Amino acid sequence: MNDWPDRRTGDRSERYGRGSASPQPESARAMPHIQRRPAPPQRPQVPPQSQGYDDRYPSDPHGSPGYDSGYNTGQVYGGGAGGGRGRGGGRAGGDAGYVQGRPAPDWRRRIKLGALTLVTVFLVVSVSTYFWADSKLKREVDLSKVIERPSEGEGTNYLIVGSDSREGMSAEDKKRLRTGSAEGKRTDSMMILHRGSNGPTLISLPRDSQVEIPSFKGSQSGKLFPGTGRQVKLNAAYAEDGPELLVRTVEFNTGLRIDHYVEIGFGGFANIVDALGGVEMDIPKAFKDKKSGADFQAGKQTLNGEQSLAFVRTRYAFKGSDLDRTKNQQKFLAALASQAATPSTVLNPFRLYPTLGAGLDTLIVDKDMSLWSLSQMFFAMKGVTGGDGTSMNIPLAGSNGGNLVWDKAKVKQLMEQLKNDEKVTVTGN
Repeated sequence: MNDWPDRRTGDRSERYGRGSASPQPESARAMPHIQRRPAPPQRPQVPPQSQGYDDRYPSDPHGSPGYDSGYNTGQVYGGGAGGGRGRGGGRAGGDAGYVQGRPAPDWRRRIKLGALTLVTVFLVVSVSTYFWADSKLKREVDLSKVIERPSEGEGTNYLIVGSDSREGMSAEDKKRLRTGSAEGKRTDSMMILHRGSNGPTLISLPRDSQVEIPSFKGSQSGKLFPGTGRQVKLNAAYAEDGPELLVRTVEFNTGLRIDHYVEIGFGGFANIVDALGGVEMDIPKAFKDKKSGADFQAGKQTLNGEQSLAFVRTRYAFKGSDLDRTKNQQKFLAALASQAATPSTVLNPFRLYPTLGAGLDTLIVDKDMSLWSLSQMFFAMKGVTGGDGTSMNIPLAGSNGGNLVWDKAKVKQLMEQLKNDEKVTVTGN
């Protein structure tokens, strides 16, 4: 009886088992009467390395293995398991652009995307911070109410005012800062800051300066008050009708147009210093003053908000009284601006935002003041002691019954130099 399913006869050894040693091609010995449909082209499926047969051909139903190509040496082509070390083998060995079957990371593209993300985040944060800070400015001074103003000059002129306002201060704060409890507010210090092409110039206007109150329009009533030649101390103008009359009086007595107005009170000043972590000062000589609470030793030291306020308010401990005080105020404001503009403050959000919040919450500015213009004022203040800047008291001719009298000739020359943005050659007291 024939064992073959299709009644083929003959010795199996004649048909199979001769392998690649037979002179006849394999196709001539493999079941010529069986018709196979050509398989569609596909990627060859590689058998595991441990098997030496091609599973495209069925095994013998009686247990004989299927077709053996004779290349069962364990070498696998086409990149399956075990093909990573063969020549032209798997992607790990034959294609440098792939790692473990995946494309190698494109680091250049990743760096570009990371840089773009950082720039985008920086711009968003910067723009958001700008609008947040700009919204906190108190634009309460209307310079359009100031009448008979001088003509505009070159550069930008700021009138910087430190007031004794106690607004927002608790009873404990007033006691700690030794500000007293007087109602209302008066000017404690006044300065003109000129920012131009020849470096910044900071000029202190002593509050006891004798000036003339000109004609003016009431800031609240809108009523016109004619000038009578009345002579008063400069700080009386602020007390009489606020910032608008103070600007009008400064412009009338100097001939210089004021472009922007900036005012800060006691509490805000101390809060800015504390938000910065203090301001380092080099005090040349020890001094003490019971009224302001000042008690300083000579040498370098870091002043907190309370100490800083005492430092800039002290005048009775000095021979020059208010003139010496204005010099200390200039020195301190320059140090404050220099420290606030350091990278450790600007690039540190935990210091920058508290400082901005403390300062902007208490600043009073004119309606046309932008945050950009305020920052320009700030950096000009920093530059006062940077080598190109100049700081002085307004030139004085003497005193008259406790009032300080300006040297009119020198003041006129100084203001002309500022108006024309020329290098300042006039010296002050």
